[in-house]
Amino acid sequence: MIMDSKIEKKKVFVPGDAVAYSDGGIVSKEFVHSKAGSITLFSFDAGQRLSEHSAPFDATLQILDGEAEIMIDGELFHPKAGQMLIIPANARHSVNAVHRFKMMLTMIRG
Repeated sequence: MIMDSKIEKKKVFVPGDAVAYSDGGIVSKEFVHSKAGSITLFSFDAGQRLSEHSAPFDATLQILDGEAEIMIDGELFHPKAGQMLIIPANARHSVNAVHRFKMMLTMIRG
């Protein structure tokens, strides 16, 4: 398992504080990665997006700050800070930042 040296094991931390916003950009910070899956923090500035794609495993999005716009198989969702959404394996989905937001993506393989 790989963990970013800035996020220490056995230390309590606030995930939203571990990734900063970048004007006009998307920041991603994968801090756990193993054969079983990964956990990645993202920040999206307003107007940024991830185009439609799919993944072979379920993906859990936890919104840490702001509100996201997530399209899954043609259905639109607006999860807010403190809420989670599970994207089913192989579902076509996209992520759009109408306003800036932060999220934690957990992908478990298998």
